[in-house]
Order: sequence, then structure tokens, then C-alpha cells
Amino acid sequence: MNTAATRVLLVDDEPSLLKMVSAYLGRLGYAVTTANTTEKAWAEMESSLAGPNSVYAVAVLDATMPGLPMRELAERMLKACGSLRILTSSGYPIDIGPLEKAAPGRVAFLHKPFTGEMLATAVRRILAPQEENV
Repeated sequence: MNTAATRVLLVDDEPSLLKMVSAYLGRLGYAVTTANTTEKAWAEMESSLAGPNSVYAVAVLDATMPGLPMRELAERMLKACGSLRILTSSGYPIDIGPLEKAAPGRVAFLHKPFTGEMLATAVRRILAPQEENV
């Protein structure tokens, strides 16, 4: 896997988690951009679609943030970018069934707390179908 070209949008409202997870994914070679609000996340996604940089391969979304509900943010992102994968994360059980139905194979869930290796495995797994077609 060529992680150097793989852009990840990491969205969480907990600063220490953003910093730790971003650093971990960066050490693995991913190009990570962080957003601490759902509004910033959507603005970053729109900017990536309009700009000269490649679009994000995966967005890691905290499911329980204030602002735009995660499901609505994920739906917008999936609709705007046909190749985007969404990895939702929460310490609470959530129903991602409607998102999975709308975007089969492009949505997954990772339960918090997770280790760096669990996150890396989840990111690789959700990107695997996409990378096979590259």
C-alpha cells in the first residue's frame, strides 16, 4: 500500500485524541488533515474537491460531536466524493446501517477506545477495495 499518496481527514472534537491519532497515522505515511468541528470538516472536504490536491481517500469521523450530525456529514461527504471511504468512531454503539446501505463497502465503524494498530487495520481494511482498483 502506498500510504504517502493517501489523504486522511481526521475529525474529532477532542484535541488530545486528534493530536495522537494524527501523529500515529502520519508515522505510518498517511497525509493527515485534522478538523475539530463538523463545519470545518465539511469546509475542508469541499476545498479538497475544488483544489489542485487530490481528494481524501478516507474520513475518520467521531460520531458524537456537536454541530452537524455525523450521519448528515457522512452523507454529504459520500455524495460529494464517489471514492471517499468513511470510518466512524464512537465509544457508544451507533447504527451505521443507513450509511452502509447508501454507500455499500464505503462505510465502517471502529469502537472507542482503540489502539493505534486497531485504527491502522481499520483504515487499511476500508481502503483495500479502493486500492485494488488503482
